[in-house]
Amino acid sequence: MNRDPGLQPERTRLAWRRTLLAVTAVLVLELRLAFAGRAFDAVLAGLAVVTWLGVLVVDWRRATGAGPRGTQRWSIPLTALAAAGLALLGVLHVVRGLR
Repeated sequence: MNRDPGLQPERTRLAWRRTLLAVTAVLVLELRLAFAGRAFDAVLAGLAVVTWLGVLVVDWRRATGAGPRGTQRWSIPLTALAAAGLALLGVLHVVRGLR
């Protein structure tokens, strides 16, 4: 059975684009909360923007194959850390809203 070598890189690019899309959706929701007028929400939105930029850079490097080869192995742990950080931001919003 012959494998098409072009399919795996395409699936990988699409997966990284879906990841970026999900993080962008979280960013938009975070920015929506930031416009509520509280300083705490604005700080969390700033952290979400920084996280989004980090995921954007990682996604671009993974999708295009740019950057040094040694940095490729850190992309998945960094993206997982970013996802955990965004989950923590959501928990902070819930805890802050309960007060």
